[in-house]
Amino acid sequence: MRRYARTLVAVALATTVVTGTAGWASGNSQSPLTGPPPGTASWRTDQVLGQRLPDPERDTPAQVARFFAGLSEEERETLAVRHPLVVGNLDGAPVALRYRANALALRESDDPRYAGLAAGPGRQILAFDPRGRGQVAEVFGDLETADRVSVVVPGSDIDAGTFDRTDDVYGTPAGMARSLYAGTGPGSAVIAWAGYTTPVGLGLDAATGSLAEAGADRLTRFTDGLTAAGLPEPVVFCHSYGSVVCGLAASRLHATDLVVLGSPGMRAKNVAALHTGARVWAAKDPTDWIDHVPNIEFAGLGHGPDPTSDGFGARRVPAGDARGHTGYFAPGTESLTAFAEIAEGTYG
Repeated sequence: MRRYARTLVAVALATTVVTGTAGWASGNSQSPLTGPPPGTASWRTDQVLGQRLPDPERDTPAQVARFFAGLSEEERETLAVRHPLVVGNLDGAPVALRYRANALALRESDDPRYAGLAAGPGRQILAFDPRGRGQVAEVFGDLETADRVSVVVPGSDIDAGTFDRTDDVYGTPAGMARSLYAGTGPGSAVIAWAGYTTPVGLGLDAATGSLAEAGADRLTRFTDGLTAAGLPEPVVFCHSYGSVVCGLAASRLHATDLVVLGSPGMRAKNVAALHTGARVWAAKDPTDWIDHVPNIEFAGLGHGPDPTSDGFGARRVPAGDARGHTGYFAPGTESLTAFAEIAEGTYG
């Protein structure tokens, strides 16, 4: 009976404490954004090139890449101008063409939440979906020529509006990716990927895996698109609830390394249960409040063992001088130094 009571207490704590990047407001239930990008219906019926266009929902990124390889520059530009939201989110399409399409889509948007994304000179937006709270991916560095590629997957309270907020910079995907890129050498590129519906504040969304499951599907297709575009398999950095996404995607991800930081768990009992060939790394600083989250998984609540525990089997990343839940990418920390070396394939 006492063990059962302790379990119920732990479940209650997991429900009220597990959260992501910075949200401490009351939780709001979110519906995951799934399916093909906006504008797909008109894309599917467009005969401008006299041939069937690849289906954003049914065709694989590899099939998309083969289709675009057979087009002229003029034909590619025609599709980007006519269907910017489809081309800009089409995994497997050429990188430069996606930048161009998303710049057009952002320019056409009158939503003030996206004004910063549209106004920034030289921004390389690899994905932009204005639906719901908005999703975005931005590239730092020359992705097309990079020898090493990293992807940053954020935790809760992140969307297109908070993607690069100026407060709590290193808790945002743009801030984490920009800091990591600054710490790497020539030939590296880093992608800040806010491509899934994240939990908002405290609540059941953060303590369950439903949003992470949908996010895992989107992350898997995204990395498939990088591979299809001829890019190196990435190192994937997964912060907080983002590590739940990465845990559920691990067996399908094209990745050389998975690095989790400030993780509430990966929905796996150990590294072997992730069924991945990627090297798995874990970091947690001594002041991170995530350490107070019960590492349980019971009745769908909680995310399982702490990835930094000895029994989990991940390689430990030093984080002794990082501060709080969002300090891992702060300049000068040993965690950022280690992350940059992992991104370049030189750590350890």
